[in-house]
Amino acid sequence: MALSKTVAESAEVGRAGILDAAALLFGRQGYGAVSLRMIAEAAGIKAGSIYYHFASKDDIITEILDAGIRAVHGEVGARVAALPADAPARDVFRAVLRGHLCALLEHGDYTSANVRIFGQVPPAVRDANLPVRRAYESFLDDLLSELQVRGAIRSDVNLTRFRLLLIGALNATLEWFDPQRGGAEALADDYVDIFLNGVLAQTGDNT
Repeated sequence: MALSKTVAESAEVGRAGILDAAALLFGRQGYGAVSLRMIAEAAGIKAGSIYYHFASKDDIITEILDAGIRAVHGEVGARVAALPADAPARDVFRAVLRGHLCALLEHGDYTSANVRIFGQVPPAVRDANLPVRRAYESFLDDLLSELQVRGAIRSDVNLTRFRLLLIGALNATLEWFDPQRGGAEALADDYVDIFLNGVLAQTGDNT
């Protein structure tokens, strides 16, 4: 027996096609403004076809949030792992910032959707995303702690607050980043200089 048109189009587009369309819409319009019908239209299928893959809009959102965090975590982890074991702290820090910003700004809609809609989604969806989010935060905490032990970060710096400051500053670039004025890696290098060298001139008038 031939598949119905709804089943056939769902199989052709698949979960990935639906998620791609949804990530683009959520990143641009936010959580509340996007409906399942809009996602289906963007994916080129009928609204009912979505239910062959997802039970609800929040199921789609959960996968997008997880994928966005994993993309950033994977990019940062790969760049850090590529460094030699005795890499200078500056190079490790640069790898973290470059990886986070490149994943966020240059590699897809999932990372930007994650940043833009996490605060808009229902509490149950945020809770479902927490294990993946906390895994990335734990990775950064361990890395920063290692740098602190090596003496590259001052011993009196609260690493949890520093990590929050760091991620907040990096994620905020989504609101103003313009690739025509320089790439993500160049921006990361500017941030490395600011974080490591400060902004105040070393003179007697900076108190």
